[in-house]
Amino acid sequence: MVSSRRELEIVGSIAEALNSSPSVREALERTLELVTELLDLQTGWVWLVDADTGHMYSAAARNLPPYLQEPVRMSGESWCMCIGEFRDGTLTPRNVDVMECSRLQPAVRARQTDLTRGLAHHASVPLSFQGKPLGIMNITAPAMRRLTKSELRLLGTIGLQVGIAIERARLAEESAMLARADERTRLAREIHDTLAQGLSALTLQIETALRSVGKDPDRVRERLEHALATARSNLDEARRSVTELRAATTSGKPLVQALAALVREFTSESGIRVTFSTRGTCALNRTAEAELFRIAQQAMANVKQHARATNVDLTLSCTKKNATLTIADDGSGFDPRRVPADRHGIVGMRERARVAGGSLRIKSGRKGTVVIAKVPA
Repeated sequence: MVSSRRELEIVGSIAEALNSSPSVREALERTLELVTELLDLQTGWVWLVDADTGHMYSAAARNLPPYLQEPVRMSGESWCMCIGEFRDGTLTPRNVDVMECSRLQPAVRARQTDLTRGLAHHASVPLSFQGKPLGIMNITAPAMRRLTKSELRLLGTIGLQVGIAIERARLAEESAMLARADERTRLAREIHDTLAQGLSALTLQIETALRSVGKDPDRVRERLEHALATARSNLDEARRSVTELRAATTSGKPLVQALAALVREFTSESGIRVTFSTRGTCALNRTAEAELFRIAQQAMANVKQHARATNVDLTLSCTKKNATLTIADDGSGFDPRRVPADRHGIVGMRERARVAGGSLRIKSGRKGTVVIAKVPA
């Protein structure tokens, strides 16, 4: 039984964790830590709905048993009871209860306690905001006891808190995207005005030259030379502007948001856990952002196809001089000097780094592979 005072303390602690954590992932991990400790439980994990694809992906976890640490068993697209009820709309804050874990069921029936650590059931807490379903928080412990009404009510309240934090982060991301769109519109308008002025000057120079044809050859030549110089200058400006402003690979999103979406989609499709973190603030042109995103895409595809990894760390570190993208996995590794000739992924990553004015290094061994792309800010 949880007293009212204790409920307030728990809710307050979780609110502080959600407000102080720099990212949704860290907020969820801190929340799982608090919920499991304060309710004398042990293990927890969170599923979230990807806003772009609608897929469920594993967003955070705490003390998973070995059986659930296998990526294929924790793939968000695999059917399970709690996700099924969540999709059906039958899992609501008012009916939070303990249910059998369908993902653990095969190991439980085989009595593989070394893989399950005695876990068989969990409580599922829906995460939502104003009726919009956002995900599920599962918490459990060995010999999961029947939770009291006050504990279930408390979990429902926590679920609402977490839902508000997730939606707030989504709105912040949308706000950043709108700000970027406004900036692109402003720049496009300025470029249009610049090019229009250049073309007007070019037109006047050619008209002047035409009026002097057959009368003053030297003046014709002078005007045409000026017109040619103006045309070349405006062409260079147009090429630079198009390169900077085209939407390209990140679909108009800032690089950090585009990488976060890539991580969510990768986790949803593969079940491989990815930790994404950033350091500093990047000041990159559109070309550099696009090439770094493509490098991350290719590196993650290589992990999925070849590495047999269970965890990936993706980090974007920025200074005033450089931006460094690092993708590290705990897979089987390979010899970068002996890549088959028909495999073009690594060659493509190196070429993309060069296009952005940077470089790419690969370190690989028995403990995994690290890809490091570094480009100037």
